[in-house]
Amino acid sequence: MTTTLLAGGGTAGHVNPLLAVADGLRARDAADEVLVLGTREGLEARLVPLRGYELLFVDKVPFPRRPDRAAAAFPGRFRRAVAQVRRIIRERGVDAVVGFGGYAAAPAYVAARRERVPFVVHEANAKPGLANVLGARAAAGVGVAFEGTPLRGARVVGMPLRREIVDLDRAALRAEAAAHFGLDATTPTLLVFGGSLGAQRLNEAFGGAWRDVLDAGWQLLHVTGEKSDLADPGVPGYALVRYVDRMDLAFALADFIVSRSGAATVSEISALGIPAVYVPYAVGNGEQSLNAASAVRAGAARLIADAEFIADRVRGEIVPLLRDTDAREAMRAAAARTGTRAGTENVIALLDAALDRR
Repeated sequence: MTTTLLAGGGTAGHVNPLLAVADGLRARDAADEVLVLGTREGLEARLVPLRGYELLFVDKVPFPRRPDRAAAAFPGRFRRAVAQVRRIIRERGVDAVVGFGGYAAAPAYVAARRERVPFVVHEANAKPGLANVLGARAAAGVGVAFEGTPLRGARVVGMPLRREIVDLDRAALRAEAAAHFGLDATTPTLLVFGGSLGAQRLNEAFGGAWRDVLDAGWQLLHVTGEKSDLADPGVPGYALVRYVDRMDLAFALADFIVSRSGAATVSEISALGIPAVYVPYAVGNGEQSLNAASAVRAGAARLIADAEFIADRVRGEIVPLLRDTDAREAMRAAAARTGTRAGTENVIALLDAALDRR
């Protein structure tokens, strides 16, 4: 029996791939033990127990960004966090660690190295976080979701994805999906969404250009986000919904997508082979633009800056794409080559290789 400790959390971007790998390990051999390391403050505190995994806690110790009182206390707090993980490794007989970034990952990497336990790093974003940058220097294996991610020894393995995406048969579900959203299964469909909270820029642009989409012979499935007050014109062929709890059905119906470019979003769309236009969220250090870069380079997607995304840009660039069957087919073929549904299996293969070399 092998005991694996999966470390990471804080946001869905860390927790979801972690859970996908946990499910993959459990499905492969139910006798193996899968433990999860996280913090009490992160999203993992709720999601991991709901999935049926034992969650072990480590203190949340943010890396200091400026020379202040927290920075002075950091070395001692981080040493205590490392000691907590070393104790878990010894007491639970952990054979290997897989880290996904976030506050739990950094002390897990240091503890694994000191306990002489192999560890593997997975980075979901094209711009890696500090914990994974440091961890990759001594890792037995480093997997990244996107080509060009600057981590030492990185190998592109893709993103561990939800089973409903991995197993999705879009053609088989298309009729059900059309009925679910009140649309026509025989009409090409443009899906627009900006994440669970929506995207005001996308909503405003399509609020002004939805008729042009319909005039091009397409129908529009527009997920605005729960806080949006965009008015529904109530016309056939335009399904405006605030929230979708069956994204598998939305993807099954989509022939083209306009969306933000979070790491999971780009990975899922690419894995399903759907051509897309990405409008990166203009915050942070350009992470969303970097996430979309490999798909854009491959010809699977195009990118429009958030500040430039207005109704006229939809009319001038996206609507012509909807009318251009050859261009869309080239994008679709490129997307099929770019994405992968095997991210979970690829990360597990890195783990197996690390255990074999132990």
